[in-house]
Amino acid sequence: MIYLDEAATTPVRREVMEAMWPYLGPQFGNPSSHHEVGEAAARALVQARADVAAVLGCRASEITFTSGGTESDNTAIKGIALAAPRGRHVVVSAVEHPAVLESAQFLGRIGYEVTVVGVDEHGSVQPDALAAVLRDDTTLVSVQHANNEVGTIQPIAELSALAAGHGVPFHTDAVQTAGWLDLDVGRLGVQALSISGHKIGAPKGVGVMYVNRRVPFEPLIHGGGQEGGRRSGTENVAAAVGMAAALRLAAGSSDETAGRRDDFIARVLRELPGASLTGSPHDRLPGSASFVLPGTSGESILLELEARGIVCSSGSACAAGSDDPSHVLVAMGVADEVAQTAVRFTFGRSTTADDLETAATELVTAVHFVGGLAT
Repeated sequence: MIYLDEAATTPVRREVMEAMWPYLGPQFGNPSSHHEVGEAAARALVQARADVAAVLGCRASEITFTSGGTESDNTAIKGIALAAPRGRHVVVSAVEHPAVLESAQFLGRIGYEVTVVGVDEHGSVQPDALAAVLRDDTTLVSVQHANNEVGTIQPIAELSALAAGHGVPFHTDAVQTAGWLDLDVGRLGVQALSISGHKIGAPKGVGVMYVNRRVPFEPLIHGGGQEGGRRSGTENVAAAVGMAAALRLAAGSSDETAGRRDDFIARVLRELPGASLTGSPHDRLPGSASFVLPGTSGESILLELEARGIVCSSGSACAAGSDDPSHVLVAMGVADEVAQTAVRFTFGRSTTADDLETAATELVTAVHFVGGLAT
């Protein structure tokens, strides 16, 4: 089997499991307990927080460990909006993950005004489009660092600078970019950021939320005041340690992966001239290649590829099983019937050129087997 669905999840790295093991076994203490067993756990949590902060270029006190990207998105967006000292206007992009879009919809149901800013044909938010919707009462802007379906990387530094000019906090969902792109919050210019562990070799059920200490924030979970009062509840020390280890290990050059991606895309488009690449042809994640195959059935292609040992997807795992076309592709101007033919290949640094050669061969064979491709 060749696994090409890493945007959905990744296997837990051995080094991460080894880092976590002591806190699943002998060092099992509650980090809030004032005795040696608890204090050992507390020291591990302090170190994990410092390690994550070092990657993000922020203070350790600005890091909150969560249950994953969805909680991080929800907590950052709602927590900042609810505490905002000005206005009740929130801006999100049309291609956000459902965790962001539905958080914004919730705010809309309790009296906030939500503006959804559109994207171009590559799925990119243009700075002038964002500038046109910013207002004096805007309380928050959330635009993802890169899209989970088509891989387009957003111009976050430019967009966040526009928001800063209006005094508006900027949040970015960086779930797909951890391990690939620079996450330094100072260089990105963001005041809030979300990461998920299982996208980078940590276990499912752990994530990170960064919120700048100067941004007013209302916690959503109340209790014992853990995580600096931003997320009460006994911390999952082992998961936090694993998250920090995975984030450290995930960093590295992505040039070789991007080169293999480009070769893969070129071959698919050459041998399937009716196919179209979705997302930006240049500003895209190194391990992301996505296509629409007009005249075919995306679901049939996926089933045929799996029978041939290639595991991939049609888009977001969170939308799997839905009969609706991808909201991302629709926002990019792709017709509904064409959006239903989408196939997404996402991979990591360990994916070889041979793996992608095999995947390209099997995709071409599968398309012809299933039945044609519109030109």
